[in-house]
Parts: sequence; C-alpha cells; structure tokens
Amino acid sequence: MSGVRKVIVLGGARSGKSTFAERLAAECGEPVLYVATATALDDEMAERIALHRQRRPSTWRTLEAPTRVALALLADRSADAPTDAPTTVLVEDLTLLLSNLFAADESSAEAQAQTDVTGITGLDANVILVSNEVGMGLVPPYPLGRRFRDALGRLNQLSAAQVNEAYLVVAGVPLRLK
Repeated sequence: MSGVRKVIVLGGARSGKSTFAERLAAECGEPVLYVATATALDDEMAERIALHRQRRPSTWRTLEAPTRVALALLADRSADAPTDAPTTVLVEDLTLLLSNLFAADESSAEAQAQTDVTGITGLDANVILVSNEVGMGLVPPYPLGRRFRDALGRLNQLSAAQVNEAYLVVAGVPLRLK
C-alpha cells in the first residue's frame, strides 16, 4: 500500500486527542482496527473503556493488546485473509502501553515499547498512534513517576520521528506539528 499515513496524536488528559485520532482513522478508510491497550483494573477505568467503545463505529474491529502490541498485530494480520487486513490501525494509547509494560518489568519496559512502536509504524497500513504529552506537566514528586515520564517522553520522540504527521491537541483543537 503506497501513500499510507503514519500519524502520532499527542495531548494532555481530556484534550480531545482520542476523538481527533478517531476522526483521522475514519478519514483514512475502512477497515479500521482499533488497538486498545487499556485494562479495566477498577470501575472508573471500566467506565472509560465502555465510553470509548460506544463512541467507535460498529464496523471497526477491536484488538485488545495491553502489551506486545506489534506481535498481537502481526498475529491478527496473519489470521486475516489479505483482503480483510486493516487499512487503518489506530493504537490507543502508547501511554497505557508503557504503563502496562512498566508494571510487568520496569527494566525492559521502554525497550519493549520502542520495539512495539517500530513494528507498528512498519506496517503496510495507515497507522495512528495516540499518546499523552508529558513534557509540559509537573515534575512527578517520586522517582518512579519521573522515570515513567522520561521514558514516555523518549517514546513519543521516537514515535514522532517514525511518522510523517504529528499533531498536538489542546482544548479539542489539533495543531499540526509536522
């Protein structure tokens, strides 16, 4: 597939980044595969996941992959017939992916997340990555929070270098960075 779009959408909490990313995915064309990295560890998170599900078109498929996203995508694409392979892959989101990896094994989390991003952006499909922008927030008061923030900042930089479009969403307004 030539002329595929590789996009990262960054923004703070409740900035509108997910809604904007979903709009981009719809514009790219079907079929769309929504890769969900969130896990419902409590009722509040389960409610957030439910709201995201309700907002998505019923024609979109969902692949739940809290870790090892690139491997899950390869397995999913291998299971599909070539005509069913997704035209657009939306990964929501890198922040939760890295958090899940940190919870499993902090020492390998960043490297695994970088491997996932490289694998995802290498797909022959439109790819839209969503992540929290952490460079403008407060410095976390504890070492683990600072390590996570720094790792996510580096992951966002790697992601931005591997895509041809980058957006920052602020107050629901997307700003094109590249």
